[in-house]
Amino acid sequence: MRSVRVVVPVPGPVVGVLAGALAAALSLVGCSAVGQDGGSDQPASDRVVLITHDSFVLPKPLIKEFEQESGYDLVVRGSGDAGVLTNKLVLTKDDPLGDVAFGVDNTFASRALDEGVFAPYDADLPEGADEYLLPGDDDHRLTPVDNGDVCVNVDDTWFAAHHLAPPKTLDDLVDPAYRDLFVTPGAATSSPGMAFLLATIATYGDGWQDWWAELMDNGAKLVDGWSQAYEVDFTQGGGKGDRPIVLSYDSSPAFTVADGKTSTSALLDTCFRQVEYAGVLAGAQNPDGAQAFVDFLLTPEVQAALPDSMYVFPVDPSVALPKQWASFAQQPTDPYEVDPAQVSEHRDEWLREWSDVTSR
Repeated sequence: MRSVRVVVPVPGPVVGVLAGALAAALSLVGCSAVGQDGGSDQPASDRVVLITHDSFVLPKPLIKEFEQESGYDLVVRGSGDAGVLTNKLVLTKDDPLGDVAFGVDNTFASRALDEGVFAPYDADLPEGADEYLLPGDDDHRLTPVDNGDVCVNVDDTWFAAHHLAPPKTLDDLVDPAYRDLFVTPGAATSSPGMAFLLATIATYGDGWQDWWAELMDNGAKLVDGWSQAYEVDFTQGGGKGDRPIVLSYDSSPAFTVADGKTSTSALLDTCFRQVEYAGVLAGAQNPDGAQAFVDFLLTPEVQAALPDSMYVFPVDPSVALPKQWASFAQQPTDPYEVDPAQVSEHRDEWLREWSDVTSR
């Protein structure tokens, strides 16, 4: 990864195919018996309560396998996106909502650790997965489960039809040739939006605000979340949108495939890597069950299910990817990153400054 240490001065006084797949996944979360609190009258030792984001979904046979082999009933409680999830875990740290959490990513993880949300647990990682460990987490309170890169995506068919070369870099997005063509979820309301802000901070250092001012002057559209940006405003998102440039993921081109070809591309020089973690909650009523669930997420069966279930890459490099992923979901070799400790220290400051720039 491109490791960029950002010096910040002290301030003054995831096409119709993709849309349908995501909708189906989310509907599974909403209607599955897993995730209901029907087992709340059970003794704590008989169940393990997972606190996660609303996009968590795994095949039902895998969940049943976990329950049969571990002896625990799994209760899943969705808690919004990664940011909302982290906030809830922090606010309830003295009386945790469950036993284990999944979905805190590297843009929010330092805050959770600073607040003492998670207990130490040194899980047995698959070989090669240690590269995704959170820097500074010496007590092994968070276990990496999956990863994916937030990247600018383009509609190749739109650009071909308009005889215009698509952008390739962040610098290109402020070129007048691409005026009114880009849509992105906002950093204050979206986890991928926050990752994109961090990519620009890593790229431009103290000049990131100037770049954002140029971007907004070039007609960039801000929306609340990824679904609005991709499924509604993006020209390949299935909603008859009019913006052929969108913030999405490196895996997105694998879901716009027809006749063996993809109609979109991820710009691999614009990416910020997100890693999602699982951890045993400090004060959990069933820490043994929590540890068992963390171990379950690292099994080859679960790791192999992640691409189709949650559209993310496994941390186990030995797991075979789905055919279309192997062909069309390319990952950047050198994504941007910002030290998680700096993200924790400056997140609120950066968001205030970002909001000021984008609301002018």
